[in-house]
Amino acid sequence: MNGTTTTVRAPSAWLRRFHPAEEAPVRLFCFPHAGGSASYYFPVSRALSPQADVVAVQYPGRQDRRHEAVVDDVRTLADRVFAELRPWCDRPVALFGHSLGATLAFEVALRLEAAGVTPAALFASGRRAPSLHREDERVHLAPDERLLATIKRMSGTDPAVLADDELLRAVLPAIRGDYKAAETYRYLPGPALACPVVVLNGESDPEVTEQEALGWAAHTKGPCSFRSFTGGHFYLNQHASEVIELVRQQLA
Repeated sequence: MNGTTTTVRAPSAWLRRFHPAEEAPVRLFCFPHAGGSASYYFPVSRALSPQADVVAVQYPGRQDRRHEAVVDDVRTLADRVFAELRPWCDRPVALFGHSLGATLAFEVALRLEAAGVTPAALFASGRRAPSLHREDERVHLAPDERLLATIKRMSGTDPAVLADDELLRAVLPAIRGDYKAAETYRYLPGPALACPVVVLNGESDPEVTEQEALGWAAHTKGPCSFRSFTGGHFYLNQHASEVIELVRQQLA
């Protein structure tokens, strides 16, 4: 379905459109990192509108959904997100995910293609290929203090939250659940994607080596490109304009 006519959809607790662009030729679905929220993609939405209609996913257990149970399994989360996104596929779509969000975007892309919707692109940022995992990852089982130290080391959490210990502890259940989803995920062999995959990575990211990032090529029958940036796991915070321009060019 490639039209750009306005479609009436029921409100969704899962989706945020900060700058609605109904006439945009493409819709970009954005998936947050572990502990992240839809608002992380507000600058992306602002920069790409009206060329793209940016729809950010809001996971349960944070911000306005903080009273809802966290979904700590990637496939369960993918099933639920797919059901919410399906009515929004009335034009070409693309997916952007960072860290846990990249794995989730991949699983949602698989479901979209199985339903007959081939994305224009999957942007996989800061995450190793789905078929690669590290057996020693156990952060989701760590005591609160170690989990907090990990969050602060990764530098992906809002500084205002990091400075407020009480607030930080309030969001720990969501962060722990997200880490569990990421660390317990195991790829189930199946058909490769047909869509192009664009892999983005920080040169000094301790979570993803270059070889682990390049492994994404095995998960698509389409083209797979790789772009490395200076910085660590949240390299995109310091390279936001470059990443957004790369996305813009790919979507064009």
